[in-house]
Amino acid sequence: MATHYLSPSILCIILATLVCIVGAKVPAIIVFGDSSVDSGNNNFIPTMARANFEPYGRDFPGGHATGRFCNGRLSSDFTSEAYGLKPTVPAYLDPSYNITNFATGVCFASAGTGYDNATANVLGVIPLWREVEYYKEYQSKLSAYLGHRRAARIIRESLYLVSIGTNDFLENYFTLPDRRSQFSISQYQDFLIEIAEVFLKDLYRLGARKMSFTGISPMGCLPLERVTNLGDPFSCAQSYNNLAVDFNGRLRKLVMKLNRELTGMRIFFANPYDIIWDIVTKPDLYGLEVSSSACCGTGLFEMGFLCGRNNMLTCSDANKFVFWDAFHPTERTNKIVSDHFFKHLKNLFH
Repeated sequence: MATHYLSPSILCIILATLVCIVGAKVPAIIVFGDSSVDSGNNNFIPTMARANFEPYGRDFPGGHATGRFCNGRLSSDFTSEAYGLKPTVPAYLDPSYNITNFATGVCFASAGTGYDNATANVLGVIPLWREVEYYKEYQSKLSAYLGHRRAARIIRESLYLVSIGTNDFLENYFTLPDRRSQFSISQYQDFLIEIAEVFLKDLYRLGARKMSFTGISPMGCLPLERVTNLGDPFSCAQSYNNLAVDFNGRLRKLVMKLNRELTGMRIFFANPYDIIWDIVTKPDLYGLEVSSSACCGTGLFEMGFLCGRNNMLTCSDANKFVFWDAFHPTERTNKIVSDHFFKHLKNLFH
């Protein structure tokens, strides 16, 4: 029997072709949103909403703070890695990166922002419309770097991750008087949905076709909201959780509408409410121990500068905690949530 061998050059061609086929669906991860996915853009704008100091990032590769509001990586980082791309998604405003890095993943998100421009104004961060302007600038750079045809394919085939909305309620509507004097809570939700629709249609017009669009979590269970829940101290604020359920229902309807209307667009609605509720109420099922307070400081109110290196109360092992600071999950929680959604994403966007 004759034995046939493939030459190394033919093998290389076959392997390269397979890599192109496998990798063709999601060549890059493109991220919009708030602190849940900001990988460090706020480090490069004049705002107090930063996390570029210890102990933030202590479990990040290299053990240094990047501007992520976490002890380590974010869900968007894990999603990038799960698709065989970079293990971290670089921040667009970080001058240590350039278009060669951004060609396989880029983050435009800004901690403290929201759908509502007034939310971004609270802490002087990047409004959502500006994130879109940065994205347009990125497209021009990508075309100059790769040529129009290759750039267009990346824009079309990339997975867009959007995670935003909590700050509109907790940082803006329920904290400051302006929007409450203009809108009932139901009217404000409608106002945000209108902004979300314009934003998603803008991305569609700019070439986006594959998207994971994240709702909001049971925000009444954030440690900060528990400690300020005067009616039932240290319990989840049920009114905020009910609002999250209501708003997610409206977002889901918007996603269904746009999936019908926008030819070629596929939006997956990543509703984090149930998985995070499950983690918070049954942490032991996920190998976690503490869900009512956070790792940093007392775990009740510290975030940002209050969660600094001089706070001696910060826990030694963040992997036991659901929350890193009073507002943001730990790397461990981010990984659990990312894995939960990736099971769906890999079937939709191989």
